[in-house]
This record gives sequence, C-alpha cells and structure tokens, in this order.
Amino acid sequence: MTRGLHSIHNRLFLLFISCMLVLVLLGSVLYYKKTTQIIHSKISDLAEKNISQTVGLFDLLLQGYDSITKSLNSNFEMLRLIQDRDTNKDEAVSIINERTITNILGAIYYSRDDIVGIHVITNAGKNYNYERGFHSVMDTNYPSSEWYRKLQDSSGEMVWLGLFQGSVINQFQKDPLFIFGRKLYDLTDHRVIGVMLIETNPQPILAALSNVTISPNSQVYIVDREDRMIASTAEEKVIPPSFSGLPRPQTNEIIVDDQTDHLLVAAKAKMSDWTVLGLTPKEDINAEVVRTREYLYLVIIALVILSTVLASIISRNIASPLKLLIREMKQVEMGNFKGSVTVKSFEEINSLVSSFNRMVNRMDELIERITLASMSEKNAELQALQSQVNPHFLYNTLDMIYWMLDERENDRLGKVILALSHMFRYSSDWQEASKTTLQQELDQMRHYITIIESRLEGRVSTDIQIDPDYLDVILPKMTLQPIIENAVKYGLEPSREPGNLRVFTEVHEQELHIIVKDNGVGIPESTLEEMQELLRADTTEVSGRVASMKMEQSIALSSIQAASPSVKTRRGIGLTNVHRRITLMFGDAYGLRIHSNQGEGTTVIIAMPLPRKGM
Repeated sequence: MTRGLHSIHNRLFLLFISCMLVLVLLGSVLYYKKTTQIIHSKISDLAEKNISQTVGLFDLLLQGYDSITKSLNSNFEMLRLIQDRDTNKDEAVSIINERTITNILGAIYYSRDDIVGIHVITNAGKNYNYERGFHSVMDTNYPSSEWYRKLQDSSGEMVWLGLFQGSVINQFQKDPLFIFGRKLYDLTDHRVIGVMLIETNPQPILAALSNVTISPNSQVYIVDREDRMIASTAEEKVIPPSFSGLPRPQTNEIIVDDQTDHLLVAAKAKMSDWTVLGLTPKEDINAEVVRTREYLYLVIIALVILSTVLASIISRNIASPLKLLIREMKQVEMGNFKGSVTVKSFEEINSLVSSFNRMVNRMDELIERITLASMSEKNAELQALQSQVNPHFLYNTLDMIYWMLDERENDRLGKVILALSHMFRYSSDWQEASKTTLQQELDQMRHYITIIESRLEGRVSTDIQIDPDYLDVILPKMTLQPIIENAVKYGLEPSREPGNLRVFTEVHEQELHIIVKDNGVGIPESTLEEMQELLRADTTEVSGRVASMKMEQSIALSSIQAASPSVKTRRGIGLTNVHRRITLMFGDAYGLRIHSNQGEGTTVIIAMPLPRKGM
C-alpha cells in the first residue's frame, strides 16, 4: 500500500481522529464556557450574600453601641452628679460624686466584653473614665484634637470616629481600638453638659468585615462619605486603592461589579453613613476556573488518547484486510498464484476477498495448463534441434577417420576410434533428455580434443581453465563440441601458425560466461556482422513452433550461403543450434556472443545465468 497520506489506513485514521477531536474540543469549549459562567455567577451571588450579612451584623453591632451611649445619656443620676460636682465646692462631696459616676460607668463597662474604655468629659474640663489597667493618663491636648472637634460639631447624633491604632485620649493605650461617641445633654433643658467617648475592641468589627472576603487576598474597607477609610482588613503595608472612583450604593442596594481586574461588592450601613467595600482579585476568583481548566485539560488529553486508540483500531480493522488483499495481488503480479487471503471483516470486504481468491485459483489453473503445454512444446523443440547435431557430427568424424586410414596411422587410429566411441555413446544417451552438466560436457570435449590432436599432429594445443565452483552448472547437451569443432576447422586449420585453443570461465554482471577462444584466422567483418545479426534474429524466433523454426532456419542458412561460402561452412548448423537451445533453456537474454578480428582469432562466449549459491 502506498505510504503517506494517500494510504487508506492513514486517510481513515485522520478522518476518525479529526471527527473525534472536533467533537471533543467543541464539547470541551462549551463545557468550559458554561462552567466559567456558573462559577462566576455563584461567586457573585456568594459575595452579595456575604456583604449583605456583614452589613446586617455591622448594623446590629452599631445598634448595640448606640444603645450604650443612649443609656448613658438617659441616666439621670449620672447627669445630676456631673452637674452637682461641677457646681458644688465641697471637696468631700465631689469625691463621693466622682466615685458614684465612676461606678455607673463601670456598670456600663462590664455590660459588654468588647468595651475597652468609657470616657466622659464635661464642659468644665472634668474627666470621668473607666478602663481596665490605666488611671488618669489623659491627653491634656484633647481640646485641639480632631475627634473632640467632631463631637463638639455634632448635634447630638452618634459620631462614629472609626478604627484607630491606639487610644485618642489615653497616651498609654496603644492597642487598636474602634472609637465612637456623642454629646451629653441635660434632659430637662436640653443643655449640653459634655461629651462621652467609648473605645471598644475592633475584633467584632473586623470579624464582621472578614465575612465579605472570598479569597485570602480579598480586602474589605469601611469608607465614609468623604472617602476616608474608617476600618480595613488589609495589613498596614498594603496600600489602599483610590475610593473616589469606585461605585457607591445610594440606598439599601448592593452593588456587584466585575468590570475591572477586581470583583467589587459594596453595601451601605443603615446605622452610619459608611460604605462597606469588598475587593477580590480576579486571579483569586479565576483560581477555581483554573482548576476546572486544568481538570478539563486532563480530560481532553485522556479523550484524545482514547480517540487516537479507537481511530487506530477502527482504521486498522478496515484497512488491514485491504492491505492483505493488495499484498497478495502483488504476489500474483510477480507470478505467485499459490496464496490466498483469509479475513473476517465487513461483508463487502469479505465478498471482495472471496472473489479475488476464486479469480487467483482460476488463473493458477489456467497458467498451469499453459505451462504444461509450453513445456511439452519446448521439449519437442529441444529434441528436434538436438537431433540435428548428431548427423553432422558423425559426418565430420567419419571424414576424419577416412584421412587417418589413408595415412595408415593405425596406432593413433585406436585412440581415435575409442574417443569416437565415447562421443557417440554420449550423444546417443537421451535418458536425461537434452540437459547435462558442465563437467560432463568437458569430458565429452576432451574426447573430441583427443581426436583433433591426433589428426593435426601437434599443430593445436588446448588450455582448459574452468572454475570448479561451476562444474555442476546445467546446460544443453552438446553445447561445447560444435563451437570447438568450428574453432578448429575454420579458425585453426587454415592458419599456418601453431594453433592455441583456450576454454575458461568468467563472471560478468550476474552472468556466467564460458569462453572458447582461438588464435586462428578470424572472421571477416562483413561476415561477422551477418552472423551476429542472424543470432539476434534467431533470438526473436525461439518462441515459435518447431515447424516454423525449421522453416526460418532454412531461410537463414540460405541467406548465409548466398552471402559468403565461409559463413556457411563456419557457422553451419552448429552455432545456430547451440544458440537456440541456450535461449530456450534460459531465456532471450542469454545465448552465444561472437567476437572476432581477422588475422587475430575468434572468441565465442556462452552467456548463462549465474547459478545461485547452494544450488
């Protein structure tokens, strides 16, 4: 199957994974948006409820403080004693009145746990106070202080001074305090007789403010109408924001604003003209969203992995049968019709595979029939061509015996007749049809050389150098003898110089070459070209029928005879016969190749496929 994006496996995988990823991402985005909206809505509702409860608690706490000041302002005995002490000159009576006033203040002091100190300052400059652990350490510069001026400027209403880092009147009280006060009136004539100042523990105020916090980084502030900070849960090193630009509620409404980088909630206290502001960074609000997003990332990764696995499995289940089918089709393309495909997949693929198996089986049967018919025809052609060698060979041998008898060389005649006997027996043995080994062919050649050397009386020497690795190579019977016969008869005998005949093997580009080389008279260039052309023409005619081959052979021989008598005598039947038998056995790429230079000799190459190792 084609690699890359064009393969059906990769295409199906990308299709499935794309669809799954689109669904996963779309669902994840919608889920994230909806979850973020819900979280923000819940946080806004929570902040609104918290500040509403805080303002309620704050109002209850201020109402309690207001009740304390009212109880002091309505205590006729305390007011009478204050006026009597201011007018009475008797020192003893003044001491008793002061102690009584202090006891009254102490009763109020112990009525609540959060009161730190109660101070009453008359218009005559006398100070009555009750506080734990400190006595008569009053700041003498109080008339010029801001808090005193605020009380003096009031018209009898409660004055909420706010949160301070230490007492405004006691120089030794350094703890944080929440301070408030009001004027003291004579209830009979509504005359101002002094002011009261109460200092309390700020923790109840701060605890109420802490309910507004949503995260550890939330900051809560109490701001008056002039944008002055009354109290805060922030640490001292934290710089408060500018309150002038923040939205303020005008009535009992609650403001929730998330348009800036902080979530702001604001509410107004009923008991005072103060605004409670809560500021929470968006990063803290989004912390829950971030955790949700991280969890969603993990879910997306898990779904992507699962989608990848599912897409791979599905695409493989569809593509694997097709891959097997294509692989088997390639085997059929290379000529292997013995395989079959067995798959269990979708009905359409199973039907396709079954049809393919039936087609391959049918093709295998047809090819087997054609192969058997072709083998029978080829064997017939080989036998027909082989039968042409024997009469020609016997004719040449008998001619040689005739000359030897004429010369009456009876001693050598025995060797010749013995060699001829072996050759005749070899050429007549057809038990192994028309095939033999190179070793047997060399043995046959040596018998023939014995006859040649006896006849030419030392004019011809032979040199055989065959690689032992190729002695078992299969080749057509009577391949070397016609070539050597032509080399001796038409190359070496006409030469006046001593003749040399070499037979050796070489390997060239996966081909085995059996080379027969002589140093005879050679072949004229025109005749050589005609012979080579004739061999090439013979290659294209090998696949014809036996009758057609015989007819073409007669035509080719007639052409050679008309062109040159030497061609007829040199080539005769032998070279064409050998070339055709090699081509029939090994294919059109192999056969005889002739090279010759006139006056230098001739080289005939028998080209065969290189045998495989271990064969």
